Amino acid sequence: MVHKSREVLFEKIRRAEREQGLSGRELAARFKVSRNTVKVALASPVPPKRKSPPPRASVLDPVKGFIDAMLRDDLEAPAKQRHTVVRVMERLAAEHDFELAGSTTVYDYVARRRPEIRAEMSEGRRHLDGMVPQLKRPGEEAEVDFADFWLDLAGQRRKCVLFTLRMSYSGKAVHRVYATPSQEAFLEGHLDAFTALGGVPSVHIRYDNLKPAVKQVLFGRSRIESSRWASFKSWYQFSAFYCAPGVDGAHEKGGVEHEGGRFRRKHLVPPPQVESLAELNERLAAIDVAEDARHVHGRPTSIGFDFEAEKELLRPLPADDFDCGIDLTPTVARNSRITVRQGYYSVPAKFIGSKVRVKLRANELWVFDGRQVVARHPRLTRRYAYHDFLDHYLEVLLVKPGAFAGASALAQARAEGGFTKVHEAFWAAAKAKCGDREGTRMLIEVLLLHRQLPSEALVAAMETCLRIGSVSTDLVAIEARKAMEGTDDEDAERLTGPEPDAGAGPAGTQDAGARVISLHTRRLPADARPALPDMSKYDRLLTPVADRQQQKGHGA
Repeated sequence: MVHKSREVLFEKIRRAEREQGLSGRELAARFKVSRNTVKVALASPVPPKRKSPPPRASVLDPVKGFIDAMLRDDLEAPAKQRHTVVRVMERLAAEHDFELAGSTTVYDYVARRRPEIRAEMSEGRRHLDGMVPQLKRPGEEAEVDFADFWLDLAGQRRKCVLFTLRMSYSGKAVHRVYATPSQEAFLEGHLDAFTALGGVPSVHIRYDNLKPAVKQVLFGRSRIESSRWASFKSWYQFSAFYCAPGVDGAHEKGGVEHEGGRFRRKHLVPPPQVESLAELNERLAAIDVAEDARHVHGRPTSIGFDFEAEKELLRPLPADDFDCGIDLTPTVARNSRITVRQGYYSVPAKFIGSKVRVKLRANELWVFDGRQVVARHPRLTRRYAYHDFLDHYLEVLLVKPGAFAGASALAQARAEGGFTKVHEAFWAAAKAKCGDREGTRMLIEVLLLHRQLPSEALVAAMETCLRIGSVSTDLVAIEARKAMEGTDDEDAERLTGPEPDAGAGPAGTQDAGARVISLHTRRLPADARPALPDMSKYDRLLTPVADRQQQKGHGA
């Protein structure tokens, strides 16, 4: 049966009575309603509103006043020290001996009464909470914020942060990705953004109370800033505007709050797959340039067009960039590692027991020996994590080759692709031919060649040596240098002579063995002099000594 509204029913009753002249009893029988409903329908074409039933008595009626008093006290209490439903029930049981209501009943009442009490308390005030649209002027203001997101970095799912700086007038935004929301990332994000924009906002930049900038929140807009952040602001000559704490402060920089979420949903879904954060930042820089053609909602002109109007009004950049990294001097432990921010990084073994200078940056860590960089690591984000390079332990492994197979640096080199299948095959062949200890040493000597020769040339050289059944380290070095010089088969044939023809061997078949190719003979440059010098004057010095003595005696 199709449900009919009361309006439709009343219209049919009135039409049947008007056109057919049916009585009240007949109308009630036809439409299967009571005679009282027919009477009401004939009296008025608009059905009367249904009467609401009287409210049922609630089990909370005896304690509603006490609950309301708790919620009123919460209006003046700190944000993290307000009553929860569990705490309300505990106080009702302890102070009023009331345990009749369940948690759902109390939760529904608190959820309904809390906003009502907040509205009741604000009725007597002269001001109202709301938002006032603002007019932004070109080149004056910007907004900054961090946003979390996930990505697949070198095959592993990791959580990183998206730094966003957005110009308030044009909507031009610069996005960069960093491993952690550290102070180094905070400063480096500003530096990259200022470089991309070509200047600095002339009035101020809006922030919430980020830890890299603010050490303590004081009354009103006053803040105690970190020393490096204060130096950075002084370097680039701009001011910081700190928003109010909590949700209310988010509305004061709503542009960057919306921009971070929009950019994450549009360009970081699904989670990007990259080998390094530098690769992802290059991709984001290209996206920022492409988004200059985008239009902000309600504007007829594009972001790039509006930014051209404010680009000339930005404060110019200083001649030198601010050093966003921090310098540290940790001591190298016996395991050839240094500890920085509860993360472990390997350094060359020759520095064991000494102090090294470290530059900790947003996404990298550099280790220096004087002015030379001796190690570069990706910045670690988890406590007690480690990152080792196999090359740093090779001198130690020459003395302790038995530790090579279980070295954490070897496992990491395999995971990162530095220790290839060709290395594995060469190692297995060397151990089969010379034993585990000497075979491992031969592999380590080959790994030491990576410091002077390109990896591609060494891998090709090892493949060549494996084809001819040799595991000689010297031959690997020779073949690697040949690969670097590009010696081809035609050049090799010219140096060593043509291959023997089929049937030239003693059995009448071609020799299937490998052919050893010598190195290039060193070719001296041609003598640029037109003729050889006259050496006759020096021939007298070659006269035997005895003849000269005899001539001397004859003259006496």
